Amino acid sequence: MAESTGTQTTADDLDPRWNWERPLAAPGRTNVDFEERVDFRRLHRYRVSRAQQALARSELGAILCFDNNNIRYLTSSVIGEWSRDKFCRYALFTGKPDPYLWDFGSAASHHRLFAPWLKPDHCRAGMLGLRGSVSEQANLFKNAAKEIADLLRFEGVANMPLGVDVVEPPMMFALQREGIDVRDAQQVLLDARQIKSMDEIILLNQSAAMVDGVYHLIAEHLKPGARENEIVALANKFLYDNGSDDVEAINAVSGERCAPHPHNFTDRMYRPGDQAFFDVIQSFMGYRTCYYRTLNVGLSTQGQEDAYKQAREWIDNAIAMVRPGVTTDKIAAGWPAATEFGFENEMEAFGLQFGHGLGLALHERPIISRLVSFDQPFELQEGMVFALETYCPAADGSGAARIEEEVVVTNDGCRVITLFPAQDLFIANKY
Repeated sequence: MAESTGTQTTADDLDPRWNWERPLAAPGRTNVDFEERVDFRRLHRYRVSRAQQALARSELGAILCFDNNNIRYLTSSVIGEWSRDKFCRYALFTGKPDPYLWDFGSAASHHRLFAPWLKPDHCRAGMLGLRGSVSEQANLFKNAAKEIADLLRFEGVANMPLGVDVVEPPMMFALQREGIDVRDAQQVLLDARQIKSMDEIILLNQSAAMVDGVYHLIAEHLKPGARENEIVALANKFLYDNGSDDVEAINAVSGERCAPHPHNFTDRMYRPGDQAFFDVIQSFMGYRTCYYRTLNVGLSTQGQEDAYKQAREWIDNAIAMVRPGVTTDKIAAGWPAATEFGFENEMEAFGLQFGHGLGLALHERPIISRLVSFDQPFELQEGMVFALETYCPAADGSGAARIEEEVVVTNDGCRVITLFPAQDLFIANKY
């Protein structure tokens, strides 16, 4: 049985290996022996070291994770998107390089065989309540809480608070009955995840490259008679064919559905002159995209062109501001108030003029919005990756424009990694 390689944190583990003098790579789905691409073991060490630093800065002694994204960040393990909402996997991180992982049934023995970066005796089978499907009286929560309490004592952190990211109430109550002081761990883990290494940036860039291809495919098929759901199906197939491990959602919105934005898709049939926007949310090796584009079907109206130019101006102004040291309130101030584009307040308009971090989750730091950024400004840092998105309805009621660009914060500005043409309104299959 292979032993864990995560025994000591070194300077190399903390080095994000940025080199902004070179183009950002999007090297493909496979690793090769003739050029350096993504070093997944270096990526694992980097993520664990970031978590160690964040934990050390907190008041917590350990972190217990049920969120699939945090589990993957700490353990470099995943068993499928079906587990995301089941709360059936969990990991305990005490600040040492080797986390404990409780997995669904046979996945534990699988990881002992195929995940040598994890200590074999730290890969355990575990099961709680499957969101209430198993009664609390079965004592699975009680037994798991006792096992965790024993490990906290073994690791020497039993007298410190335990951070938990998301949890079923019976599990939290069981931990508290063991005398454990349960606190919020989500902020600590977001601290860890907000600065990306070059390995992470390459994965995010490759993920965006896959969506570049999706939009070329959409442009070829966007014509009268096609339906929103058919375009979504084509996009899903393309993404899974090209290595996506999760197509979380694809919004396909067109015609009269564009304003206000419904954030979904239907079986609506495209018609000549429709304005249509899409958002492709998917992940490659866990690293996500959020990538809007607006395309018209065959032709456009002046109102649609004007809306697009306005949305483009708002996003270009925001991109021009991105650099280390800038705070999110400055970017949010350049976007229109909710009442200026048809909404009563900023809560109703949330997510339309918007920025959000990208990584293993769709929404990481920073969050940029007029709803939150003025009261809680956040400073941009080198190595952050986030999406900026704008929305503008057409004044003549004929549609709406939606644009989104993903950016990497460099030492002196940013790089845009979403490359499907979007400077002008794209007319698909132009008449």
